[in-house]
This record gives sequence, structure tokens and C-alpha cells, in this order.
Amino acid sequence: MQHTTGLIWSIQVGLPEQRGHEGPDDPAQKAWTTGIFKHTVSGPVRLYRHHLEGDGQADLIHHGGLDKAVCAYPSEHWFHWHGTLPPHQLTGGAFGENFTLQGLTEEDVCIGDVFSVGSAVLQISQPRQPCWKLARRWQRKDLALLVEQTGLTGWYFRVLQEGMVEMNAALRLMERPFPEWTIATANHIMHHERDNRTAAEHLSGCPLLSASWQQTLRQRVKSQNEPDPQRRRLGDQHAE
Repeated sequence: MQHTTGLIWSIQVGLPEQRGHEGPDDPAQKAWTTGIFKHTVSGPVRLYRHHLEGDGQADLIHHGGLDKAVCAYPSEHWFHWHGTLPPHQLTGGAFGENFTLQGLTEEDVCIGDVFSVGSAVLQISQPRQPCWKLARRWQRKDLALLVEQTGLTGWYFRVLQEGMVEMNAALRLMERPFPEWTIATANHIMHHERDNRTAAEHLSGCPLLSASWQQTLRQRVKSQNEPDPQRRRLGDQHAE
């Protein structure tokens, strides 16, 4: 097994807060509650099964939980977003992530990978699926779609062992049970091969893939209605 390692460039947490205001004509300015605006913390932070200390989500149906305890995003992607987003604002937490990483991208990591970091142990569960809250945070209606199309999504960790983590801590690969299922491959199947039921069936059979992704892919295999991706991408602007 290759010695895959990365670094926590920064750690971000934030609790849900209300933004916007009531009554505007522009859907992007409406009142909304979100936990996407996170602030960087220094020093050791306790990592629990469901979240980092001081962190929370407004939408507990689509965010958080055992399979989405920690959101990670590679700092290497900032260069891609120069010109799309203000470069001076591209820093830790720019994509609402808890861990901003260095040295690991979607091509480098796989579903089920187990990493040690600090005194905690984490496991990759699924790619991050960008939603309308990321778009509204940046006031770019098309941003969730752009992130999805590029595959520069980041991913989620589940927590196998609680512990303390901190900035500049190394992530060291301990196990790689499914080397065929990189985050990049999973993204491609979910978003770019929507008619490929065989690929969907194979990916859905990965036992360490998150329950929600398994369910969506199995619906695809059975030609059942999947969740509408436009609703996820656009939210209240879906009908616009």
C-alpha cells in the first residue's frame, strides 16, 4: 500500500446562523439559516463521532451525521477558482469545510480509506455534494454546478475513533480496502455517468460508501426517481 499522507492546513468550525433578510425580490438575498460560514480555530480541537467541537449544521437531513461528521477540501483547488471567486477570499473554510487539506486531492483518496490524525481515526465515506448554500455563500448561482462538473468537490469523513486534532497535523493512511473507488471515480459515476446502471450498481455495492449514496445509486439501478440534483444545486431558486 502506498504511503499516502496529507496535512491539515487549517481547521474551521461554526454554528448555524441566520443571514439575509425577509421580503427581498432576489431569492439570493432571502433570509436563510446556515452553518457554512466557519471560522478558523488554532490549538487542539476535540473531534466527536458526529462533529468537531464548536461545529454544527442547520440542515441535519442533508448535512452532518455519522457519515458526514467532517467535511474536507483540498487547498490545491484554490488556484482553479481564481477568476471565478475573489482570490483574496480563498482561504481555509472558503467552501464551508472543516478541514482544509494540503497534499491530498480527489484523485489520491478512496472510499473507505482510514486515516490517523492526531489521536483520532477517520474514514472517507463519500464525495461532498455541493448544494445551493455554497452558491448563496458566494452569491454565485451556478457555483454548486461548477464544483460538481469539475469534480473539485472535497469529501466527507466519518469518525472511527474520537480524539484531538489540530492545525498542521498529518493525516496518515492506515488502510485502503477499496483502491478502485477513488473520490474522483465516485464523482464521475454519480454526476457524469447517470445512464450507466452497471457502474452505479458496482459503486453502490461498496459497503463503506455512505448510506445516502448507496440509496441514490440503487434507485438509479432500478430506474426509480432519484433526488432532483437541481433542487440541491439551486434551493429556493429552483423554480427561477
